[in-house]
Amino acid sequence: MEGQKIIYRMLLVLTMIPSLLIAQKIIDEDLLLNNGTIELPGTLSYPDSPTQLPLAVFIHGSGNVDRNGNQSGVGIKANYIKILADSLNQKGIAFYRYDKRTATSHNLDKIASVTLHSFADDAKIAIDHLKNDSRFGPIYLIGHSQGSLVAMLSITPEISGYISIAGPGQTVDKVILEQLSNQNADLAKVAGEHIQELKTTDTIERVHPFLMQLFQPRNQKFFKSWMLLDPVEELKKIDIPILLLQGEEDLQVTNKDFQKLMEANPNANGAIVPQMNHVLKDVYSVAENQNSYFNENFPLSRALVEKIVEFINPKK
Repeated sequence: MEGQKIIYRMLLVLTMIPSLLIAQKIIDEDLLLNNGTIELPGTLSYPDSPTQLPLAVFIHGSGNVDRNGNQSGVGIKANYIKILADSLNQKGIAFYRYDKRTATSHNLDKIASVTLHSFADDAKIAIDHLKNDSRFGPIYLIGHSQGSLVAMLSITPEISGYISIAGPGQTVDKVILEQLSNQNADLAKVAGEHIQELKTTDTIERVHPFLMQLFQPRNQKFFKSWMLLDPVEELKKIDIPILLLQGEEDLQVTNKDFQKLMEANPNANGAIVPQMNHVLKDVYSVAENQNSYFNENFPLSRALVEKIVEFINPKK
């Protein structure tokens, strides 16, 4: 009888363990970092722990992406960065995310001269601030979409590993020309002429009206800085652990991009994540894929979280 009581108590304790883990206290700290006059507000979140935690720093994709993964003006409310932060916090990984400089109203009159390297400089500000924080151990960069390339440019000696999610595998001008060719061959030809003019003269004198949104004068310096950087060549330079991840249902970046990156560096580990789309959600139809950009309630890819945790905390 006494033996049965002991077994019962042990079983009771074991069944309580998952609940205790779920209830682990998560701490959120708002930080305001500055790159000169550029404000970079962000959030540092981490589980309360007596030991050092690994830290992931997230670098966003193109557009005016805020720290949560939403974009004002275009209605994107997927909240995918915030949900990823919460998911990794529950797995014992600290997470820093910040508003992209283009998402902060304070910065809007200061971004005319921005280049892709400007975004890398912003990420380095965060790294420099966090690298000596005794609460955290190794630092990992997670670059998403455009941020995949930005993260490559942001690697400093303090970085222990690099994770690319949905990273393009070719220069942005080639991506745009491919997309335009599939829609309008004549317009793609004009775009090619604009790109060549920009490469040789630093400006486009007369932009085709149908291409004005892409090549408007205030964007030309930034676009040139971006198209001169080849992600394949940049990835070849990385000598720290690499994890490349690509969503099976991504409508913006393709498996072809993933393969190009995998071939660029023989030390890279990689995986195609089943059912995951560009905003890191599990989707099962074209309608779900599109709707998930505007609704945070679509579930984040569990397989994505598992791959990242396995890379950062291989023993857990």
